[in-house]
Amino acid sequence: MQHVDLTSAEISYDPEDPPGFRAGMARPGPSFGAKRTGATLYVLPPGQAVCPYHYELAEEEWLLVVAGRATVRDPDGTHELGPMELAFFPTTPEGAHQVRNDSDEEVRVLMWSETPETSSTVYPDSDKVGVYAPGMRHLFKRSDEVDYYEGETSDQR
Repeated sequence: MQHVDLTSAEISYDPEDPPGFRAGMARPGPSFGAKRTGATLYVLPPGQAVCPYHYELAEEEWLLVVAGRATVRDPDGTHELGPMELAFFPTTPEGAHQVRNDSDEEVRVLMWSETPETSSTVYPDSDKVGVYAPGMRHLFKRSDEVDYYEGETSDQR
């Protein structure tokens, strides 16, 4: 049986993450051979967040606080969750969320979900949409929306 001890998992940090979003992570799924689901252990130093406020269009997400007290923002407001508290985020605007550490101590949370090959994410605060697929990672302002037939002509058939 493959397994990982979350208390000693190897944590990596992306040096390109901007201040406020410098969470460390461990993703054991690929080493286990997982194809359709994934789990990420996030380590949040004080003042850091996992990512901007968002909701997914293709994947439900789960959150389990492993250690510390996480602050979770959702459409109903801001909530503090402690160790062994569980939250669920559906694939709708009602599932919008942000996980951050507003405390003075490290916070560890485990998030898991399906891992579809293609997905879209909406970022309400910045009015962006992200489109993700193999070889594609694009973010757009929703105000850049164009008509379905924009740039199309009948001679292109």
